[in-house]
Amino acid sequence: MTGDATTPEIPPGLLEEYLAGMRVLLELLVGIADRLAAVPGDTVALEELRRETHKIHGSAGSYGFTDVSRLAAGMEETVKDLVARPDDRDVDRGSLTRWFVGRLAEMLDLGGTRAPAVPRTASRRPLAAPPQLKAPEVICVEDDPALAELLEYGLRTGGYRFLAYRNGREALRELLALDVGGARPLLLLDVDLPELDGHSIFEALRRERPGIYRVVFTTVRSSEVDQMRALEAGALDYLIKPISLRVLLEKIRRWLRR
Repeated sequence: MTGDATTPEIPPGLLEEYLAGMRVLLELLVGIADRLAAVPGDTVALEELRRETHKIHGSAGSYGFTDVSRLAAGMEETVKDLVARPDDRDVDRGSLTRWFVGRLAEMLDLGGTRAPAVPRTASRRPLAAPPQLKAPEVICVEDDPALAELLEYGLRTGGYRFLAYRNGREALRELLALDVGGARPLLLLDVDLPELDGHSIFEALRRERPGIYRVVFTTVRSSEVDQMRALEAGALDYLIKPISLRVLLEKIRRWLRR
């Protein structure tokens, strides 16, 4: 199994029953994706999608699939925002839903689900732009593969030049050496990272490369103390997870003035 189901307390047969139910649910989600591809503003389909992502968010972790639960949390937040704004067309709802189904099928090892093949992104290693390309517009430092892939999907479909890193120390090493030309890339920086935390990365960049990166923290830490620490240090913004992909892409457009 390629997922992360590791909870030994689950009674025999119950995990298999859950996965069988998820296979049926993914088929339902494929149907919703088809409806949204045909009619992006289908409010009934959007509401069904919100309900189903909420269920996955709530149940997957109980069966040991914590990555699935986190991915569903980000998707749920995005869908809630789409439900509230059914006439906006800045996110391809059908394509996003198909991508979500494909990732779930892969993470749950449900290979027979009628879902599109999942394009591989840089979820396991940094995305390196070829030398002839311009400097990245957005740099994402996020160690949670599920949330990082949702963000990278949005950046890729939005046509952004971007780099992605999973490890704090590796990210800092690359950011200190990166040739950005005259650009000021937007740095989406998680706080809790392996080997080196986001605040330490930010402090090093302020000291070694002041003014080069525009930093936005993305984190589950929601206390006023954490937010003020980042903003008083000069961060452009502080976003609390889970984050709606539609809202984040709109913010990125504004920050980059695209």
